[in-house]
Amino acid sequence: MTTTAAPSTVRDRVTEVAAALIAARQEGYLRDSPKDVAALARLRRGAGKNAAEVPDLWDLVDISPLHAQAEGQRRLSETELVHAEEALHTTLTLWALHQQSRAARMHRATSRSWPTGLGASVRRLMPVGEIDEPVRKRLVRAGTAPDLTMLAQRLRDLVVLLRRADIPLDYALLAGQLYTFQWPDGPANVRREWGRSFHARRHTADHDTPRADTASPSDIDKDAP
Repeated sequence: MTTTAAPSTVRDRVTEVAAALIAARQEGYLRDSPKDVAALARLRRGAGKNAAEVPDLWDLVDISPLHAQAEGQRRLSETELVHAEEALHTTLTLWALHQQSRAARMHRATSRSWPTGLGASVRRLMPVGEIDEPVRKRLVRAGTAPDLTMLAQRLRDLVVLLRRADIPLDYALLAGQLYTFQWPDGPANVRREWGRSFHARRHTADHDTPRADTASPSDIDKDAP
């Protein structure tokens, strides 16, 4: 008997596009590819802004795969495409800020043994078994942002902290969450995901997982401001 996979949701497609775009840029950047180093410098300038404010980045935030229709996929509506573009723009610019001058992969897919969802990564900023209230409140403020623009600005502050500590984040997962955030009931659903991720981190011991997936033995300051 032949079985057919269920059609992917729009969120799934956004997640897949983000993973593909970031993986290619990340590996190029870590190889010190001039094209990718320059691309990240451009992307960083868009962190905390919406896509309409920085049209210079449209060629780097490639949503063309979302226009393609594979078997079982429908054409996306204009609203879905706009939400997807904003989610991808926000994700790629935040990742570029996070990856700046880091010799390790700051985008890392989450796993059971090493969760890298936003809540888990923020929790990793805190001492084991303790809650750092100022850091926790930053995560809460992000979750209560009234719109995506404000959320991007608050996430930018968290990303700066993660970058300083060399703590990676699953940016493909984040892209899907930012897509969901823009729909009715989306913010509440995303907050629940971040909360579950935050608590999941408690069950992962620091000595069981390295802090970063190091690509080279030293931290390269190739593009520091």
